[in-house]
Amino acid sequence: MSKFIQKYRGILRKFKPAYVLYNLSQADKLKNNKALYEKYGINKSIFSSLSHRDIKIPDTEMPWLDKADAKEQLAKHPETKTFPESVQKQFNQWIDKGYVLLERYFSEKQIDDTYTEIELLFKQQTIDYNYTGGRIMDAFRQSPKVNAMMRDKELLRLISFLLGKETDLFQTINFFQGSQQNPHSDFIHMSTEPKGYLVGVWVALEDIDTDAGPVYYYPGSHRLPYIFNEDFETGNTALWLGENNYTNYEFKIQELIKEHNLQPIEFTAKKGDVLIWHANLIHGGKKINRKGATRKSLVGHYFSKGVLCYHEITERPAIIE
Repeated sequence: MSKFIQKYRGILRKFKPAYVLYNLSQADKLKNNKALYEKYGINKSIFSSLSHRDIKIPDTEMPWLDKADAKEQLAKHPETKTFPESVQKQFNQWIDKGYVLLERYFSEKQIDDTYTEIELLFKQQTIDYNYTGGRIMDAFRQSPKVNAMMRDKELLRLISFLLGKETDLFQTINFFQGSQQNPHSDFIHMSTEPKGYLVGVWVALEDIDTDAGPVYYYPGSHRLPYIFNEDFETGNTALWLGENNYTNYEFKIQELIKEHNLQPIEFTAKKGDVLIWHANLIHGGKKINRKGATRKSLVGHYFSKGVLCYHEITERPAIIE
């Protein structure tokens, strides 16, 4: 059923009971939510729809580097100096701008070997595009090399340090071409309570130029308030997700960009570069301006352990393996 949901484009993608049936099939992976629902005053079945409005006892906890005294705490944290100097220099950038850039973090050989395995699995139809026709979801479950790359020991240690909690891989996405996606925050797709315990990791599998639809992001946008379904018109009902819920979300983000005069940075990455971004950093994909241009990349999303994980835009609990 998981593969069906990934591939199916039709009306069932908007029909909430379809997700409830899927949740029932994943009972063993949702059972840990029972204690979290009680903690946050969520008076619903763990198999039903879930969104921010259902959280009646919100948590005041936040990632330590989101706090007002983050720089002071960073300076005296015993683990800070265990990272390479090039990484240490970017910790203040994470606090102020919401991202860390690791240049040429993965070797050319590791990138090539991983991409070769992705191509092979795709040709064998072991992995395939999801309903968008342009994304391969969760290849790390079938590809040992993708799994090894995205669960690199030092990368996981850095992510866990940034959030102040042990954190693990939730999802991967492979792109062959640029997403051309409008500005958004990953938090609307992969949400947590307490807020902020998610990061995105973007890996360049080739050199990417400005005509290939590179990633762009808005430094400092992670400091804006989190956006939830109640902050814009979703059109959602008890049974259906609104036809224009995501389009209206994108309009809301555009309003924030204009209101705060945010300016984007275009990321023309080099092969092996890794960009780590905050849960609430607004980012997107530029238009592809050269016919046939590729933007081979691998994206991972990571949830911290012990927090409630869900998908705000589609109002459903996250299935944690």
